Amino acid sequence: MSLAALMDLEHQGWKSLCNSTGAEFYGRVMTESAVMTLSPGFVLDRDQVVASLNDAPPWNSYEISEERLVHEGGDSAVLVCRGRAWRGGDEPAFDAWMTSVYVEMDGQWRLASYQQTPIPQG
Repeated sequence: MSLAALMDLEHQGWKSLCNSTGAEFYGRVMTESAVMTLSPGFVLDRDQVVASLNDAPPWNSYEISEERLVHEGGDSAVLVCRGRAWRGGDEPAFDAWMTSVYVEMDGQWRLASYQQTPIPQG
């Protein structure tokens, strides 16, 4: 697993959140037992993620930086990066450290866990 391959998946995910296809994308990429731990303390399973994304307003733009890959071999890898995203208007930017755990299943990398830690503004 390369950093470039996982970053490609991360960008695909963010693009889906910008064009309102996130429910389809994450429904396909997440494993059956996957979870997302979101700020301010929600833990959602795959079905809950898909349902929440059906009604989520799209992001206008995003950027990913400071990416790091933790891959000790085998069929799993962890991607840590900083994500920033904007919806516009008076809404503050999303700014968080994101940790995604990927597992290789049937030759494809799938998202098993995602966690975000907001970065305080200021």
